[in-house]
Amino acid sequence: MIRHRHTLPTLAALMVASAAVAGCGSDDTTTEKAATPPAEKPAANVSGKLSVVGVWTAEEQKSFRAVLDGFEKKFPKVTVKYNPAGDNVPTVLGTAVQGGNPPDLATIAQPGLIAEFQEKGALKPLDFAKAELEANYPEDFVKLGTIAGKPYSFVFKGANKSTVWFNVKAFEAAGVEPPKTFEELTTAAKTVKASGTPAYALAGADGWTLTDLFENIYLRQAGPDKYDQLAKHEIKWTDQSVKDALKMMTQVVGDESNFVGGKSGALETDFPTAVSQVFADPPKGAMIIEGDFVPGVVAGKTELKPKTGFDVFPFPAIGDTEGTVVGGGDSLVMFKDTPAGQELVKYLASPEAASIWVQRGGFSSPNKNVTPDAYPDETTRTTASAIAQAKTFRFDMSDLAPASFGGTPGQGEWKILQDFLAKPSDIDGTATKLETSAAKAFK
Repeated sequence: MIRHRHTLPTLAALMVASAAVAGCGSDDTTTEKAATPPAEKPAANVSGKLSVVGVWTAEEQKSFRAVLDGFEKKFPKVTVKYNPAGDNVPTVLGTAVQGGNPPDLATIAQPGLIAEFQEKGALKPLDFAKAELEANYPEDFVKLGTIAGKPYSFVFKGANKSTVWFNVKAFEAAGVEPPKTFEELTTAAKTVKASGTPAYALAGADGWTLTDLFENIYLRQAGPDKYDQLAKHEIKWTDQSVKDALKMMTQVVGDESNFVGGKSGALETDFPTAVSQVFADPPKGAMIIEGDFVPGVVAGKTELKPKTGFDVFPFPAIGDTEGTVVGGGDSLVMFKDTPAGQELVKYLASPEAASIWVQRGGFSSPNKNVTPDAYPDETTRTTASAIAQAKTFRFDMSDLAPASFGGTPGQGEWKILQDFLAKPSDIDGTATKLETSAAKAFK
């Protein structure tokens, strides 16, 4: 499940998590120590029981189970128990690691949490799968999972956050085509407004949507090196590159007459509501700038169809930045190194495993060897393929930051950018507030 952000677990969640983790130590989930098979024997002779704690629930859980079924067919002497934990994954794993009884493998959405576990010595390096990772994943994805020169994770399920979704009728009525550059976007927005429909729907009540907009602009305008430095707080948020990105951001949020509800309306509009404003006939807004998960928010609630009712284009280029993607993802990590666990890691790193879920829908794979025609429809094919084929990929910056700065409602980056939406002229003041909050969080 590609979640948009995570909230801190409550005491009740902690209690539920503790109970859930207890299953990881039971006889049916503990890995059996199998001797490494002799070189002359086929890998299929590997045996054991594996436990996997993951973020995926409901339909996503069913799809991942189908992937695991494919693995068990290849390795009939291995059984895999999947324990869905949803948003409680950080608590479940933290409790398990602290108690000395983690699962064999887990999927984690926050790179920062992965780094914390690695620092504690809780994770096992994936050196045994290095060949598979380098063959199947773009270089930026391999780097993302590398800590201290060793691979410790890889993104199995990705999300493309560099997409803009639009209402086809609104664009046709205005006589505009999907823009390829940011300059063309601002021109198209003015034309759409002149035709009688506000250009944008903004989910200002959910601060994370504003961080996504900033990050897409910043990566393209400042470049990947600056992006990496800012993500680690190696440069200050008062750096001119931040102010330049905020200034460009005002070309979207600066004209309140060109987004649904104006400032006050946008600040009261949550993400699902903003999506529904665009995925409607007639639309209240022509575009929403958000990730490839947008259509899923209104699935079953809109009569609009892909291509004829709604469509998508890549976040526009700023300079020579075509093929640049900001994204998120759920990464696989290993807590216990066993022969069976190694085989499951290598399997999940393969295009074969990814294709099983790809064909079921609701899945974007960064595996570059998954063929585009494996995706069930053209729209998904377009957004998902962009991840694996990206020339430059960077993980969502606010997800890389401490939660107190990058992932908590009502404070840090979320609140400061909401204040910026209310007063977009205060660029210097916004940068100063961001730096004050970041310095405290990174201290």
